[in-house]
Amino acid sequence: MTTTTDPGAGTSRLRWGTAETTAVTERDDAGYADLRTYAAIGDGRTIALIARDGSIDWLPLPEMDRTLAFGALLDAENGGCIELRPTTDFTVQRAYVDHTNVLATTFHTATGSVRVTDSLNTGVAGRLPWAELGRRIEGLTGTVTLQAAVRPGTGLNRFSPWVQDTAHGPVLRVDGLTMAVRTSGADEVRVADQRIDVAYTTAPGSRHLLGLVATEREPLFLAAAEDVDAGIDRTVANWQAWHRAFSWDGPWDEAVRRSALMLKLLIHSPSGSMVAAATTSLPESLAGGKNWDYRYAWVRDSAYALTALFRFGLREETHGAIGWLLSTIRRHGPEPHVCYTLGGDVPDGVDEPDVPGWRGNAPVQEGNGASHQLQLGVYGDLFSIVALYVEHGNVLDADTGRMLAAIADTACDRWQQKDAGMWELHDPQHYTTSKLGCWQALTKAVELAEAGQIPGDPARWRAEAGRISAWVQDNAWDAEKGAYLWYPGSGMLDASILLHAISGFDRGERMSSTLDALRAELGCGPHLYRYSGVDVEEGVFLACSYWMVSALTLCGRRDEAVALMDRLQDVPNDVGLLAEMVDPDTGAFLGNLPQALSHLALVNAAITVAEN
Repeated sequence: MTTTTDPGAGTSRLRWGTAETTAVTERDDAGYADLRTYAAIGDGRTIALIARDGSIDWLPLPEMDRTLAFGALLDAENGGCIELRPTTDFTVQRAYVDHTNVLATTFHTATGSVRVTDSLNTGVAGRLPWAELGRRIEGLTGTVTLQAAVRPGTGLNRFSPWVQDTAHGPVLRVDGLTMAVRTSGADEVRVADQRIDVAYTTAPGSRHLLGLVATEREPLFLAAAEDVDAGIDRTVANWQAWHRAFSWDGPWDEAVRRSALMLKLLIHSPSGSMVAAATTSLPESLAGGKNWDYRYAWVRDSAYALTALFRFGLREETHGAIGWLLSTIRRHGPEPHVCYTLGGDVPDGVDEPDVPGWRGNAPVQEGNGASHQLQLGVYGDLFSIVALYVEHGNVLDADTGRMLAAIADTACDRWQQKDAGMWELHDPQHYTTSKLGCWQALTKAVELAEAGQIPGDPARWRAEAGRISAWVQDNAWDAEKGAYLWYPGSGMLDASILLHAISGFDRGERMSSTLDALRAELGCGPHLYRYSGVDVEEGVFLACSYWMVSALTLCGRRDEAVALMDRLQDVPNDVGLLAEMVDPDTGAFLGNLPQALSHLALVNAAITVAEN
């Protein structure tokens, strides 16, 4: 098997997957694909990751955080996948159908060419009540033989999949999932005890289908193959209708629009929450040990998402996100947690199933312990969301107003404590940006009180915000370095200070000097590491690169910001997807993907440059 990559990714035309180039091998001997080879499709409930060779190596069903029916991404041998590829050597072109998250991949072989269109289908009135994957196969030239395999995995070694014969044909079962393969135009369908294999032969103008329908602990609707095929066209139309409601006329148009579509994939439509990333346990370091589960909704990500969604003129997503967040905080209060499950619960514990992990990078984790940390920055994230919502002409309810007033009072007391910081570390310190999160919360609380949106006398909040500002200027500024320190006395730097050029704490001489210090000490090409010393443990953190664009702009250095943003245009993969980190030497993706924070930082950087 041979596939292609895009070494010409430096031009926008090639970057989005429109040309084939020199063939290379993209899977290692154990069967793991390079992370840069994945594209994402989704239906508002779950996300599938498709490698460039046509294999779906990641698909939880029916939700992003539920049973991992297909998880070869973390366990190539037993994790399961849905394969569809020519039986002979091939090269690849691929791109999303215009303005959609439906993927079109063209395989070229020595005997002909074939196009596969992949969609997680949506319904006439939104999401379907079952999960439905459609893989349309169209013969373009010559004759191509293809082999498909639907082989569910063990759900991270928890379940044993099996095939049951029914009066209406075979169904696949994994834990509480019931799945059925739907086909048309197949040469042969072979049913084994744990998998179903399908063979196809294409000719010019021929049309075939490989489909999968699934439900969890409920009856399965056996959609006809022709209805699954028609659902692909309906899903294209649904995505394009959503895109028409999307407003953007600024710079870096292609990257911004693709990032917005990626962010839409990461919004969990039943609740309105935004998942931080679609995956768990993809390593931040090839040395291992920094593997986390990001299938949760962080308050921080919701704050940055609303900034972008409001700018794009999207109404339903903004109200859904803030309504979910405020009701979830109220239910689990009185204080906000760092993150929540997509259904609005508090994560409870971490499990480490016995599977190898991507390319042997264990551990694999299910669960996230960050929810129970003290992270003072969450106060600023929460109040920035609410203030933005009100600024756009909306009104808070009385219960929310009272809750926010109580949280502002808590921030007044809590800001002097040590915490885990934005980076969720296990070394509590007086992190500078944590203090500034409280400053941001109290500043916004004053604005909301003066606008009549939350009750109470804002005098205390204003006074305490002033004390925080003075504390930072007196204790966190290092004149010799010309920078705000990670925490007082550390002598080290932290790239998250960039967020407080964005918040408005400082856009003057001290912040501008800090930007130079960050680039000198944490910089690696156009990128930044998160904080001093972490370069030996992980890759560069992509969100920091885009935060630098925003900070440079807001500190009056727009030309530098534009030049940096231009350099960052070849960071996404061939279809515009971003991970959490990259290896600065090879450009290889590291960390979970697609990563909301990376795409949010890109979008908000473009917005900041466009509006300043």
